[in-house]
Amino acid sequence: MSEPEPPPELGVREFQRRIEAIYLQKDSARGAMGTFAWFVEEVGELSRALRRGEKKNQEEEFGDCLAWLVSLASIAGVDMAKAASKYDHGCPRCRKTPCACGT
Repeated sequence: MSEPEPPPELGVREFQRRIEAIYLQKDSARGAMGTFAWFVEEVGELSRALRRGEKKNQEEEFGDCLAWLVSLASIAGVDMAKAASKYDHGCPRCRKTPCACGT
């Protein structure tokens, strides 16, 4: 029996659309500040997983943080792919990859 095909990798825009399809109605009803509070809670869970070195949990918490951030961006009317384009040419300050800024 052959193994199932892995799902296709999602780009930022596709991921944002998927999260909107799943959660936008609920998260919009909660509002930006309520959704932001959930995002911050997930960041706290990620912090704990990083401190404890829990590799499996880290992956889950990174995914949760990304989903909540993208949902919050959708509520705010921000296209995350467009927002990410700030880094298309390397560091926004020095325009180098890797960053050559002093900080």
